[in-house]
This record gives sequence, C-alpha cells and structure tokens, in this order.
Amino acid sequence: KTAPVEIRELFSFSKESLELAVARLNEKAYVEECVILSTCNRIEIYAVSDNIEACLETIKNFLSEFHDVPKETFLTHLYYSIGHMAVRHLFKVASSIDSMVVGEPQVLGQVKDSYKVAASQGTTGVILNRLFHTSFFVAKKIRTETGIGSHAVSISYVAVELAKRIFDDLSRRSVMLIGTGEMAEIAAQHLIRAGISDLLIASRKFENALELAEKLNGKSITFDEIFYHLKDVDIVITATGSQDFIIKPNHIKEALKLRNNDPMFLIDIAVPRDIDPRIEDISDIYLYDIDDLKNVSDENIKTRKQSLEKAEEIVLEVEKSFESWLVGLKAVPAIIDLKNRFEIIKDSELKRALEKLESLTEDDKYVVELMASRIIGKILHHPLTNL
Repeated sequence: KTAPVEIRELFSFSKESLELAVARLNEKAYVEECVILSTCNRIEIYAVSDNIEACLETIKNFLSEFHDVPKETFLTHLYYSIGHMAVRHLFKVASSIDSMVVGEPQVLGQVKDSYKVAASQGTTGVILNRLFHTSFFVAKKIRTETGIGSHAVSISYVAVELAKRIFDDLSRRSVMLIGTGEMAEIAAQHLIRAGISDLLIASRKFENALELAEKLNGKSITFDEIFYHLKDVDIVITATGSQDFIIKPNHIKEALKLRNNDPMFLIDIAVPRDIDPRIEDISDIYLYDIDDLKNVSDENIKTRKQSLEKAEEIVLEVEKSFESWLVGLKAVPAIIDLKNRFEIIKDSELKRALEKLESLTEDDKYVVELMASRIIGKILHHPLTNL
C-alpha cells in the first residue's frame, strides 16, 4: 500500500536470509521479541519493546544495514502501527482482508511460515506467541463464519483473469510458466480451467518442472531452454524466487523478430521481479507486474463487501479479547506484589495473635489460620479482579 514493487524487491528475504535476519534483529537493543513477515506484497516487522521510539529507529537502521539500502530510499514508504492497531493489522493480514486480493488463501500460510521461522530462531516470546496464534484463530473464524473464502482467489488467479482480458479465447494461446512454487502451480491450474492446453513449464530444478508438467499435462523444459521457446508462446507468467532478472530486453527483442512482431503478454508475479521492467518500452509487448494486478483485484473487493463487514466485526471482537489478556499480563507483577504484601501482614498478625492464645489446640489454630487466609482472599478479590 505504501511501497511500489521496485522498493519492495529491495527488501525481499529468502528463507535462509529470513532466519538470519530475524535472529540478528532480535539481538538489537530495544527489541525484546520479533517476527519478520515477507511476502510478494509486503515486508512487515512485528516487535515487542518497552521503548517504542527507540525500537522504531532500531528497525529502520536494521533494514538499511541488512539490505545495504540507504534509509532515505525507503523512509517515505514506511508505516507503523502501535498497540491495539498493530494487533488489528496482523489479524487483518492473517485473514487476508488486508490483502491486495481479498480472501486470498495463501496469505495465512505465509504468516504461519514467517512465525515458524521466528519461533525456530527463538525470537518470539509470551506476547508474540499469543498474538500470532490468536491471528491464526481469527483467520479460521473469518473463513468459517463469513463468505470471504467462497470462490477463493489468489494473485495467480488475478493474473490469469488479466490474460483473459487481453486474449478473449485462451484456448488458442500458448503459455510459458517460469517457476514451480505454490503461486506458479495455482496459476497453471487457473490457466487450464480457462482452456489452455499448450503449457510449457520451466524451473531451475528440471525435476520440479517435470513433476508439475506431469501433474498438469504440460510440457517441461530446462531453464536454459526458456529463451529458445520464448518465440513460441503468447503468454509468459513468472513466479520464481530469483534475486536477478531472468528475462531481459534482448531476449524479448529476439523472440519478437522470430514471431514477426506478434504481440506477447508478460505477467511477473514475483518479488523481486523476474522480468526487467525496461521491456515495457518495447513495442508489441504488454508487461504487468504484481502492482498492476491491483486494478483487477479492486473488483474483487467490491463483490466481497458484505463478507468484509462481518470479518471486520470478528477482528474487533477478538482484538478486544487480546487486549484484555495483554492488560492482565502487564498486571501480573502488581498482583503478585500485592498478594505477597498481604501474606506478610497476615503471617505477622497471626503469629502475634497465636502467641497470646496459648490455650488453643492445633485444630483451633488451623481454624484461625484458615479464617485469616479467607479474609485476605475476600479483601483482595475485588481489587485483583479490576487489575
């Protein structure tokens, strides 16, 4: 919402770098707990700190240092939420009502994966453990009790819908899919439903391409064969984890010559991007990246307005419950201190009284001690309940 894809891709994390990053961030001053959520559409850091301003500054410096990006490059694109607003934001993200595609089913899995990475590195504690598990509960409750999950869509679905707008009849078109991850596979499934039968699948690991091609009745090609086959396809969809551009202007110019300048439609749903954005300047090429898909997804939001309202109610309801728990957690030290003080007073006064009542039997003393404990319990009940 605040950063274009050319900024987001500067801060993308692979699984390996995410483990290193979250561990390194947790070592910083003012960061007591942390989780880094990294998806194609967002880079978010959830942190617990007793000094918010200092923690925010620490996170800014960390992002700059870890990715070797000057702060002035991204500061205007940052946003932050504090306290209950941060809680609400995570609940919306996990349940996908804050996603580019409302109801997108992949988001919850991405949130869970990010949490697992942080937990495995020991960077979560009492608060973030409770917060993230509560967000999983919220997501499940919303999907169960609202219509937000009906006809569930994804970024991959939106990409295929965009292709259908460009080419009315996809059944006569050929497609190259570069990547074999979850988003790529979902895109392929939507393409097949749309009538595509000529499907080439490429991956850096040929066995992955072979496996997906067999599953979807497509044809697998090696990564090196991508550039040879560009001339043969009308649509290219990329969804890899590459840190560098795979398709560059010279590749497309050569393919167009061999196609007699027959137009090509390229959809890049990867972050960092797989396709060099300079390709957009080439005639007869239609290039769309993940930010361009927003225009299509806006219609998705309109059709789900009623479900969204119910989902928002659930978020607010669980948010209040979490806030109550958090307040109670903060009150624990005060409760323990108050109870200890009263116990000391009780024990002192009991000792003094029993020394003067020498004629009491052991059973009598037990009754007096029990009475004192009950009096203390009843005196403390109301104030402790309010705490």
